[in-house]
Amino acid sequence: MATPGMHELSADEIETGRKLFAAEWRFASAASSLESLPAMDGREIAFAGRSNVGKSSLINALTTRNALARTSHTPGRTQELIFFSAGGPLTLVDMPGYGYAAAPKAKVAAWTKLIRAYLRGRVNLARVYVLVDARHGLKSADDEMLDLLDEAAVNHQIVLTKTDAVKPTELAATIDRTLAAARKRPAAFPALLTTSARSGEGLAEMRAAVARLLTELEAAARGSAVRGGEP
Repeated sequence: MATPGMHELSADEIETGRKLFAAEWRFASAASSLESLPAMDGREIAFAGRSNVGKSSLINALTTRNALARTSHTPGRTQELIFFSAGGPLTLVDMPGYGYAAAPKAKVAAWTKLIRAYLRGRVNLARVYVLVDARHGLKSADDEMLDLLDEAAVNHQIVLTKTDAVKPTELAATIDRTLAAARKRPAAFPALLTTSARSGEGLAEMRAAVARLLTELEAAARGSAVRGGEP
């Protein structure tokens, strides 16, 4: 399936995305407080979503490393911001799942505070990918996260996961509803990514989309530097 709402990705972009994620990705650090966040270096993309939406599975699939991010059937297993690096210009961030967590309310409140601080103060955060289960579509917990991203003026994009588990007609309807909702949000990128970590559907396109994002940001930074040097 074509990436809904995006300009067609070129073969060069697909290859650039493949190379970007084919690097040797490793666990870099974990942060449970603002003070323990790693120093900002290069660009970061973060993965957010309801508990058990498949964040860890998608990260593993994108990087083709089965055990890079821990997966669990227990909602709320990820209790920190987890950073992964390949020593290059990009860092991947696995955020705590929201909407439900098998943890005390005080702990969940601490995660929420950390996420708010991270989103508002991480100037090298290029985009947050908000994962939504294609079987269920947007839920109220997703709306709360999207509201937070809009308030923090953080660029974000919705990624439908587990698309292999949905009939084509149902998936098309979910895409239409989700895309319409995304286009009403000021900080949202007005296109969707559709993926399945199990079947591999959409992974090459998502890698290419991330590569395109980094290229666009680098071009914008060079343009800004040139304009700043003008008399």
